[in-house]
Amino acid sequence: MTCSRKEGFTVFTVQSLLDDYQKRTTLEGAEKLIFTGIGDRDVYNITAPFENEGEWIIAGRVEARDTEHSEVVFFVEKNNVWTPKEDLRTYQLQDPFLCFIHGQLVFGGVEIFPHPENHNALSWRTVFYKGDNLSKMERFTTGPDGMKDIRLIELTNGTIGVFTRPQGEKGGRGKIGFTAIDNLDELQSETIANASLIQEHFVEDEWGGANEVHLLANGEIGILGHIARFDHEGSRHYYPITCHYDPTLNRITNMEIIATRDDFPEGPAKRTDLQDVLFSGGLIRKENGQAVLYVGVSDAEAHRVTLTDPFAKYEKDSMIN
Repeated sequence: MTCSRKEGFTVFTVQSLLDDYQKRTTLEGAEKLIFTGIGDRDVYNITAPFENEGEWIIAGRVEARDTEHSEVVFFVEKNNVWTPKEDLRTYQLQDPFLCFIHGQLVFGGVEIFPHPENHNALSWRTVFYKGDNLSKMERFTTGPDGMKDIRLIELTNGTIGVFTRPQGEKGGRGKIGFTAIDNLDELQSETIANASLIQEHFVEDEWGGANEVHLLANGEIGILGHIARFDHEGSRHYYPITCHYDPTLNRITNMEIIATRDDFPEGPAKRTDLQDVLFSGGLIRKENGQAVLYVGVSDAEAHRVTLTDPFAKYEKDSMIN
């Protein structure tokens, strides 16, 4: 893989990962998901389907084209159309995510609120809910102000891995951090803020984060995330990535782009500067060596595509170079 080296560690760039991706076969069979029951609003930045009380559910960001104020709605599928699950509440959040920790469902999203200093701007924070199922969720903690992309995973020894994404003095435009806790009671804003950055992985004028974390069959950690950059005109470019994380070395390896906007059907964008944006919502791994990637597209639609399971190679050979 083409990449740069800095103090002995691999530093990944959008261009190097794109160059590598373009040498591989492009994806086929991508399709737009159809949603109904939400008026003329868009659904994007979805999760992968997950099971809740015997039903398969997708959580999606539902939003009018001209605003950032959104709600998370839970959808069920019938005849290839996704419809709101009527008996489940909605949440005034963006970019939903979920996982299962110590037998409980943990659900979260990004909450926006007026910026404390700039009255013409918004700030944001990640909030977390937990419960036995989606009908019994309670808010239990909040991440640091200004931080998105906080993700959790239960590890083989029962501890909880916490992936973070600070910005500013610590993380620049956005880098990935990691810490481990023993239980959900320890998931506090200060603990999240104090997580150590993973050793060099993004260059200073680019950014990225973890969107979903997978515990692999060999006990190792696979990350589904994103890497992003601005172009010279100020447009954003977001790409889904996967990589391997080794907590003993605090190092990311084998990062690769797994899809680009051109792999999906044409469609509208929320704004012209968001046309080339894919948001990694989730990945369903299948027993046949394939996986289904769910993505938000151009901040206006939700799509999915089948691809070769990007994590299978980590399980076949745990010796990652």
